[in-house]
Amino acid sequence: MNKEADLHLHTIYSDGTLTPSELIKAAKEMGLSCIAVTDHDSVDGIEEAAAEADRLKVEMIPGVELSVDYKGREVHVLGYFIDYKEGWFLDMLAELRESRKRRFFEIVDKLKEHDVVLDEVRIARENENSALGRLHIAKEIYREGYTGSVKEAFVRYIGEGKPCYVKKDYLAPADAVSIIKKIGGISVIAHPHLLGDEGIVFDLIKEGIEGIEVYHFEHPKSVEEKYLAIALENGLLVTGGSDCHGQGKGELLLGRKRIPYDLVQGLKDFKNARES
Repeated sequence: MNKEADLHLHTIYSDGTLTPSELIKAAKEMGLSCIAVTDHDSVDGIEEAAAEADRLKVEMIPGVELSVDYKGREVHVLGYFIDYKEGWFLDMLAELRESRKRRFFEIVDKLKEHDVVLDEVRIARENENSALGRLHIAKEIYREGYTGSVKEAFVRYIGEGKPCYVKKDYLAPADAVSIIKKIGGISVIAHPHLLGDEGIVFDLIKEGIEGIEVYHFEHPKSVEEKYLAIALENGLLVTGGSDCHGQGKGELLLGRKRIPYDLVQGLKDFKNARES
């Protein structure tokens, strides 16, 4: 049987619903040979994931997903094979998480002005080990009955340009690429189709990005073909994954977008060549 991988996964240490161990167990049950843990601005789940992956013989790539600002737009950059124990990097992530926490309380305060009242103390306590974000808030808005879905919470209240939106503190694209490289990682632009502007991809290529997440569960076939061509024409690496945050409508979303292991090997070969 051909080996398959899912290289875009989140745990409870950012805005996922699964613990790192649960994620690895689910990957094993689904027949995935390799996964990457790529939490938002956090590497706190990697140690647990690595231990469980070693026990269950699932290959686990340590990663992260950093948010950057591109001309006022939020863009995500994935880092693979990172040295997640590097001290200065951990300090930087801690600062980003504190910024996320401040933003969280600002959003909750704005929601109160629109008669959406949430228990911010409970939410923060229940997610004290996570990188607090808008998804945590959206889930609570839905859970408390203010909207009919999590998505509606973004559309009505906390999405970009909506009344309770608060801009996040971001890294510059070049800084994210440089940081990932300094900790031995490979930088990849995440889900480019969702950005709505392929010009962003070409600008990030100029900034030194090393790969494109061609395969994503929200990328139609035509989009995959377009970004595959861009990657090949520019000598970039190709990755993909489900962008799983856990459960969706009762269904585990892990593995909904799989890639052949050859693409994982391509990442490894690139890293080995760079370090040789």
